[in-house]
Amino acid sequence: MEAAWAGRLPDPFVVRDVHENLSDLAYTTVMTTVNRLATKGILSVERSPSARAHRYRVAEQPRQMIERLSRTEAGRAVARFGDAAFAAFAAELDRLSPAQRERLRRLAER
Repeated sequence: MEAAWAGRLPDPFVVRDVHENLSDLAYTTVMTTVNRLATKGILSVERSPSARAHRYRVAEQPRQMIERLSRTEAGRAVARFGDAAFAAFAAELDRLSPAQRERLRRLAER
């Protein structure tokens, strides 16, 4: 993802492009990882019936991915642990400095 986000891969790219950047890994390992990133929505995939290789594009920038995953994981914690999760989140908030609280407040307003 770092290579794709940094623009070191063509747009769109194929698995072979990624493998050339990570030549110490097996091609099948890279292919599996790229497919999983597409399944998770981090990459978008274009399936072309006339071409053998699927083409991929970045679907989310790092900040978008972190925000989405954070919401998902927080929701999972609340669903699994209920009020105990809220209590744990509140305890963590109590430990923040005023500057950190302000930064979080601005982040939450987006």
